[in-house]
Amino acid sequence: MSFIPSDAMNRLPTQFFAGLTRNVHRIVQAGHDVINVGQGNPDQPTPPHIVAAMQREAANPLHHKYSPFQGRDELKEAIAHWYKQERGVELDPYTEVAILFGGKVGLVELSNIFLNPGDVCLVPDPGYPDYWSGVAMAGGVMEMMPLRAENDFRPDFTKIAPDVADRAKMMFLNYPNNPTGAVATPELIEEAVRFCLDHNILLVHDYAYGTIGFDGVTPPSFLAHPDMKQAGIEVYTLSKTYNMAGWRVGFALGNAEVIRLINLYQDHYFVSLFGAVQMAAVEALTASQQCVYDLCAKYESRRNALYNALQRIGWQAKPSSGSFFAWLPVPDGYTSSSFADLLLNEAHVAVAPGVGFGAEGEGYVRVGLLVDEPRLEEAAERIAQLQLFR
Repeated sequence: MSFIPSDAMNRLPTQFFAGLTRNVHRIVQAGHDVINVGQGNPDQPTPPHIVAAMQREAANPLHHKYSPFQGRDELKEAIAHWYKQERGVELDPYTEVAILFGGKVGLVELSNIFLNPGDVCLVPDPGYPDYWSGVAMAGGVMEMMPLRAENDFRPDFTKIAPDVADRAKMMFLNYPNNPTGAVATPELIEEAVRFCLDHNILLVHDYAYGTIGFDGVTPPSFLAHPDMKQAGIEVYTLSKTYNMAGWRVGFALGNAEVIRLINLYQDHYFVSLFGAVQMAAVEALTASQQCVYDLCAKYESRRNALYNALQRIGWQAKPSSGSFFAWLPVPDGYTSSSFADLLLNEAHVAVAPGVGFGAEGEGYVRVGLLVDEPRLEEAAERIAQLQLFR
């Protein structure tokens, strides 16, 4: 028998980073010590008080039944509490908060909720590749918004063609930005909100790295803008803030009608998260946030160690302002992929080629601040042996 996949499956983009993982595995299997800074998986454990809450709640028979379809009120109230306490944003937990199975699921399903075949979605380039996946599943059309160094890796809305702006139904933005490490300014938020309101575009801000800002800067929430709830939503996740990537807890926040539609869509897919996970998330959001501040300080220390080491070997790059990534220009004579291959095969350092995040990522590689400082310094020393920077 032959089973033919749907057109939606055939539209899916190639999973670029699956190939990177295979290449790293090949080098490791050959007996080499690879310093893998090419992926975005937090290396620290979930804080003990959150784990303890999960262990305690998992023993509660209440959570052995189906959870409420749209999630526990305690968790919605906790995220509203966090936004008020940490960002000064007021949210109605019952109408302006939807619980997601991780931020990635929410970002993908939004395209399926709001885009019809042929509808235009504005997507940052470079950007998180799963934006592409959702648009492809929905049969939408991507119009790319270049993020370039000369504009501090922020989109220039004046360069979006009027006919494209009029046809667009949705826009993704992401600050602190993956992969570039740029942080949003109040001016950018104002421009984005105003542009989307003027053109009736749903603005989706991916705030996955919202607690990771450096040099005394707290990355702003788009929801702090007074008109953001009219323009759209923000997607937040516990994966990076609390090292809970494997727990799959995220939220969509903002416009009540968008939240209603997300909940309706998810009613047909899920019966919400395991209740014990939800209650552990409540603990994360409402207990002391010192673990969050300590984690941000760790990433800032790693950033400083990496860029100091790069400067010593002659690799010049502007330090990232947020997220746990460094966005580094490749030397003359290389593409992002050929340079990444060279580092992996000759220095046994795995980085992510910038082209994997979009055409505008060509000429860069992404490095994750997800190993300790000695390993970051060792990676720089290995690269120095290749004598690429003189």
